[in-house]
Amino acid sequence: MDPFAYLSVLVSIVLGLGITQLLKGFSRWLERREAFAAFGPTIAWATFLLLVHFQTWWSMYGMRGYAKWTFMQFSMVLLQPIVLFLLAVLVFPSPSSPSQTLHDHFFQQRRWFFALLLTLLVISLLKDLSRSGSLPEPLNIGFHMAGIVAAGLGFALKNERIHHWLGYLVLLSFVAYIAILFAEL
Repeated sequence: MDPFAYLSVLVSIVLGLGITQLLKGFSRWLERREAFAAFGPTIAWATFLLLVHFQTWWSMYGMRGYAKWTFMQFSMVLLQPIVLFLLAVLVFPSPSSPSQTLHDHFFQQRRWFFALLLTLLVISLLKDLSRSGSLPEPLNIGFHMAGIVAAGLGFALKNERIHHWLGYLVLLSFVAYIAILFAEL
């Protein structure tokens, strides 16, 4: 087994845990939709996170030719799925708080969610820097910077109107990001 295949197993497990967490949240919402009213920002961010999990797994394949891994490089790669998992935990209320609405949960977890999202974006940039010694291409950096601005706004502002638009805007931007930079394996 080559180093990439060996190391990608753990990354795939952590990504799978995050995807499971998101799918469980979506299923709880669907199952209890009368009592668990939809809240657009929660659904947009959960959909965004699901796509980020997929894109992270997809982009891992680009590391297949890299053979000289250090523990630090692998740790930086593994940090991204770990933070994604934590975001997946925060986006929906836990089953132990069944009476909490999506709206109330979103605003209760908002600062932690956006702080972790900022962390994720920084890790994504540092991952490339630690592995290749350089930052990603300028267009990729531009998308990251836009994400950092969006996460900063989400962290700083509590305005419900802004949050309604921010989630949808980031989701659409991320779809464009995938289409432009990661359309082919």
